[in-house]
Amino acid sequence: MADHKVLAGAHVVLPTGIVENGRVIVTGDRITGAAPEGAPVVDLTGHWLVPGFVDMHNHGGGGASFTSGTVDEVLKGVHTHRLHGATTVVASFVTGEMDFLTHRAGMLSELAEQGEIAGLHFEGPFISPCRKGAHDETLLRHPDPAEVRKLVDAARGQAKMVTLATELPGGIDSVRLLAEHGVIAAIGHTDATYEQTVQAIDAGATVATHLYNAMPGLGHRAPGPIAALLEDERITVELINDGTHLHPAALEFAFHHAGPARVAFITDAMDAAGFGDGRYMLGTLEVEVKDSVARLVEGDSIAGSTLTLDRAFKRAATIDRLPVPAIVEAISANPARLLGVYDRVGSLEPGKDADIAVLDAEFNLKGVMRKGQWIVDPTAA
Repeated sequence: MADHKVLAGAHVVLPTGIVENGRVIVTGDRITGAAPEGAPVVDLTGHWLVPGFVDMHNHGGGGASFTSGTVDEVLKGVHTHRLHGATTVVASFVTGEMDFLTHRAGMLSELAEQGEIAGLHFEGPFISPCRKGAHDETLLRHPDPAEVRKLVDAARGQAKMVTLATELPGGIDSVRLLAEHGVIAAIGHTDATYEQTVQAIDAGATVATHLYNAMPGLGHRAPGPIAALLEDERITVELINDGTHLHPAALEFAFHHAGPARVAFITDAMDAAGFGDGRYMLGTLEVEVKDSVARLVEGDSIAGSTLTLDRAFKRAATIDRLPVPAIVEAISANPARLLGVYDRVGSLEPGKDADIAVLDAEFNLKGVMRKGQWIVDPTAA
């Protein structure tokens, strides 16, 4: 007999709005519309029920790197983020040698086929040396469409996104190639002008990789990529809401101009997320994490984050004062749509996977369910 659970009494966030004293019924691994009489009830009065978080840009966690870790280490990193509410995680790679990246793509594509990760994201090597951030400049290259195609093919249908500096030679052709193959072309680590960014969007780019970071600032005579990315309804902007990458006013500005339907909260997490301060490797570069802020040992650039999406949610609700439904769009629904998995995850609707996060009245994470099973039990002492 199927396992039934009735999660009752919470503020339930649905695509249509908030239902007070609502119920979510879980049968097996799915959300369903009804439960048999006598099904066990979990009393979640005073809590929030929201869809599990979807992180489309994540480099690791729990001490494990998605770029260089073993399969077991990658699974440990994924589990770390699940414990923090991210029931769907894309594995992002930093810049590396092409042969190394194609090997990693083949290895991790198996985890995607098994449903452990939601696909692969190549952040580099096709990025600008002017805006390299925590990427090894010696390994950067122009986005030759043939080499972009090589990475996509190595991922065996599991490539979800490639970040490009689209102003570089081959950039626009590579955007078109990715669009033709159903892979997100993301503009990031770029030194593009406003006009060059518009050209890339017209060619098929649909995402801004961590808006504001690793790109020219917004200028009144040279508006650069930020203005082009915020004004175009075809673009979803990634935001790292950790208090380090963005000033609250910059986040508010992005939400005001893009609207909740065009924002995706990401972690851009590296190994230290959910693990602690210390020294780590991000690709070929050494990183020091101090007070939860990751910076390159050489050069002091910010090197990803130690963010988890439960912290991003709480910050958005308590510091940025965003409406909860808007946060849910940015942290679950929008990335699920971009990744092509909204038919299964990203909202609390009958027929979808029972991927659910439980938050208390102060927006602290209290429970995590993935495919109908508690990873974090909200009733545990």
